[in-house]
Amino acid sequence: MDKTVSILICGVGGQGILLASEVISGVCLKAGYDVRQSEVHGMAQRGGSVISHIRFGAKVYSPIIDPGTADFVVSFELLETLRYAHFAHEGSTIITNTQRILPVAVASGAVEYPKNIVERLRTLPVRVIALDAFSEAKSLGDPRMVNMILVGALSELLPFDGSLWREVLERRLPAKILPSNIKAFDFGRASVQKK
Repeated sequence: MDKTVSILICGVGGQGILLASEVISGVCLKAGYDVRQSEVHGMAQRGGSVISHIRFGAKVYSPIIDPGTADFVVSFELLETLRYAHFAHEGSTIITNTQRILPVAVASGAVEYPKNIVERLRTLPVRVIALDAFSEAKSLGDPRMVNMILVGALSELLPFDGSLWREVLERRLPAKILPSNIKAFDFGRASVQKK
């Protein structure tokens, strides 16, 4: 691969964004690419925005993704997708969880949660993959597995063999939660294959 690939991951604190970033970066490294990663935690402990930048290629000099240059935007929460959609460019792919986590201003009634977000995203010149990852993670037994569903979805679009992903997951996740997380990862992969 000659070009540098840029992946922006966004969501709300506590959704496992940093673990997802570590897994993706680990696979890129294992595949022999130069990788740069950076996170912005914000008010993560209080449900605030969390963003992770990942860039990989033959030689990468900076982890920072400028608006309009992300090849992939992977979002763990619907409003965060809308907030960071401007990082995508024409031809990018946006993978979004359709889960809504109400920010304080919305929960208090000060403002309304935006309507028709997925429909609005579909008006952009990008591919939009919307998954109800939260419901699927709950059905698998743990709503925290949203991150592995979304990592699985992204993995289907990147040029890395499934065995490489499993190897990194096995190294990174504790043995007791590995089987369920592999199931979540496989669900994410299969979801993209169907779209």
